[in-house]
Amino acid sequence: MIDRLQFVSLLICTLLLFGGCSSQRDDKKVKIPKDTVKAPAEKEKAKLLRQIDRNFENPQAHFQLGQLYQAEGIWTQAEYHYNTALSFDPVHREAQAAMVKVLIAGGDTAKAGVCAELYLNQACASAEESLKLGLAFQKQGLDEYALGCYQQALRLAPNSASVNKQIGYYYLSKNDQVRAQDYLTRSFQLDPLQAEVAGELGRLGIAVKIPRKTQQNTKKLDRIVEKSSKNKTP
Repeated sequence: MIDRLQFVSLLICTLLLFGGCSSQRDDKKVKIPKDTVKAPAEKEKAKLLRQIDRNFENPQAHFQLGQLYQAEGIWTQAEYHYNTALSFDPVHREAQAAMVKVLIAGGDTAKAGVCAELYLNQACASAEESLKLGLAFQKQGLDEYALGCYQQALRLAPNSASVNKQIGYYYLSKNDQVRAQDYLTRSFQLDPLQAEVAGELGRLGIAVKIPRKTQQNTKKLDRIVEKSSKNKTP
């Protein structure tokens, strides 16, 4: 049997033990500062919201804010800001492509198709704008729409080395080497000074040579010869 004195001593030791453990646990607690550092995305949002507050008609700020919401999967907010960007800049190609992407992600594929067709028709009179829209679609991972834009650009500018090159790169990314070779070869024929295209063709097994640039202005060479003639020893 434990006598009264032993019981009191045991109780005191137990209290001290648990008190010490509690103290140690408290010491190990992570102290969170009052002013918590904001995540980079939240900082960027706050910055863009300030820009919009100063100038609501800033399409690029709305587009960039839409991108942040899109990355977070907040489709309605992203769609709102893309719509706002397009209301102030109806040919903001990146906002157009992002709008289609968000509509697809949100499950409204029918509306996405209508919008994509509208934007493609809007750019149908310009190879440059068709190419811009195609690049924007490809950036959003919408390859099928991107290819439609590139083909439209090619119909408008069949002798464009840049458009042929872009289509060649598109097919290269799809591992369609036959079509990639056709378009890259055409691009190189139109502009044989493209070192990167020559490199890709070389990797596809086609040997090409980049012609050396010829000097168009020969006046400096003429002056060198004239000066040399004047300085001839008698």
